[in-house]
Amino acid sequence: MDRESMEFDVLVVGGGPAGLAAAIRLKQLAAREQRDVSVCVIEKGSEIGAHILSGAVMDPQALTELLPDWHEQGAPLETPVGEDRFLFLTETGGHALSTSLLPACFRNEGNYVVSLGSVCRWLAQQAEALGVEVFPGFAGAGMLFHADGSVKGVVTGDMGVGRDGKPGTAYQPGMELHARYTLFAEGCRGHLGRQLEERFDLRHGADPQVYGLGIKELWEIKPGKHHSGLVMHTAGWPLDAATYGGSFMYHYGENLVSVGLVVGLNYRNPYLNPYEEFQRLKTHPMVRDFFDDGRRIAYGARAITAGGLQALPKLIFPGGCLVGDDAGFLNTSRIKGSHTAIKSGMLAAEAVSEALAAGRASDELTDYPRRFRQSWLYDELHRARNFKPWMSKGLWLGSAMFGIDQHVFRGRAPWTLHLDADHTKLLPAARCIPIDYPRPDGVLTFDRLSSVFLSNTNHEENQPCHLRLKDAQTPIAVNLAVYDAPEQRYCPAGVYEIVRDTDGANPRLQINAQNCVHCKTCDIKDPTQNIVWMPPQGGEGPLYMGM
Repeated sequence: MDRESMEFDVLVVGGGPAGLAAAIRLKQLAAREQRDVSVCVIEKGSEIGAHILSGAVMDPQALTELLPDWHEQGAPLETPVGEDRFLFLTETGGHALSTSLLPACFRNEGNYVVSLGSVCRWLAQQAEALGVEVFPGFAGAGMLFHADGSVKGVVTGDMGVGRDGKPGTAYQPGMELHARYTLFAEGCRGHLGRQLEERFDLRHGADPQVYGLGIKELWEIKPGKHHSGLVMHTAGWPLDAATYGGSFMYHYGENLVSVGLVVGLNYRNPYLNPYEEFQRLKTHPMVRDFFDDGRRIAYGARAITAGGLQALPKLIFPGGCLVGDDAGFLNTSRIKGSHTAIKSGMLAAEAVSEALAAGRASDELTDYPRRFRQSWLYDELHRARNFKPWMSKGLWLGSAMFGIDQHVFRGRAPWTLHLDADHTKLLPAARCIPIDYPRPDGVLTFDRLSSVFLSNTNHEENQPCHLRLKDAQTPIAVNLAVYDAPEQRYCPAGVYEIVRDTDGANPRLQINAQNCVHCKTCDIKDPTQNIVWMPPQGGEGPLYMGM
């Protein structure tokens, strides 16, 4: 097909903190060296920040390096952390851990409670002021390659394709975007990043990436219950001691509270439902009091990378590189990835700028991984590298061993632990006990469909399903037969259902793709790796406001 094309020096795929930081840094360096460098950022969400979901507590270190005057420029970092609380919960009670016993990675002095979506919108304004072309509503649907195999750019998704896969009356073909270098900043489990890992064997010698599913609600609570700058984390109930995970609650803004639960996707019981575990969390006596007479105003869910340093792939390939969570730079022990994403984008931009100045194009940016290894980002991830492996051994053993790792060895223990891929961990349903979750009350706890409504998710129904099955028989022949169809429970948006005839016969998988909040959990946790997440038409999906 003949498509229109546009040429840039640098193309950035993804308008999150990593991609925007890279674009800003490229323009800063070009201005400093009095060179003209064209930079384009495309974002699959309808606007910058539409698909951004995080807790979030932000370490401003990288932002200060990128934009030292961020405070004067009105960056939305307005609520400094005032208090840290860490609770171990049992079903009916719990106890607080003294802050003096917390490893340094769990402390948040000098950090800010933020809406990361708002931070990204502000970063996009800074990028555009420097001359970056920012195009939301355009998904990078496929990659383009030169004859020598190097990355040439991407093609954006076609619009107006019908459910049958044929062009409709409003059909518009996607555009080819060409660049001397392409930076992939799609966030966790980026679909192009995954393809690049396979094409260029980027995971050779690296551990499998592992993940958590973060589920979040935004509440407006009564002023008397709001403690501006309070950062509270919990471990333990509602999850059992063998299941990795924990909750967060952050007070900020005008009586706003972000509350959520992260569940490691290496859990073993196929009956576990992360969404329902989060709803149970809010009923705990040490949690629920905050929400009395409050109002839930937003909902979302997103997978996060958790494998750490040993799960980072090779970052570079001919014609481009991976940055941010597309590579897996999140620091799991700190539950923070925005500062690491920004720093990785800056490091990549510096390598690209050097290559452009030398007249290079489409080669490997070997200076990027070198800069990474010499940066504070590498040191931070190295000290945190054993957190997820230790915690995957159980709450109590993991907490004790990671405490020794941090207090005794300061994160420099002479060993590095490793993990297996999450989708290999599920046990057959016959070996597990079903979990009976209480019905939602519609006041404190809610069903999934009412939650999806608050995510402002929208998909045009007359289009090909963006959740692809490699084998249409596997959901029933394997997933249902062996694991009792866990996709019905791990999806936080009610996308997957097993439906039957009125007599209970003829089970089949129904995919409600219009509910999808783009969390990517199905692409990660499906035990047969049969589900492949692909981008729908550009601009579709959730529209997170204030998240």
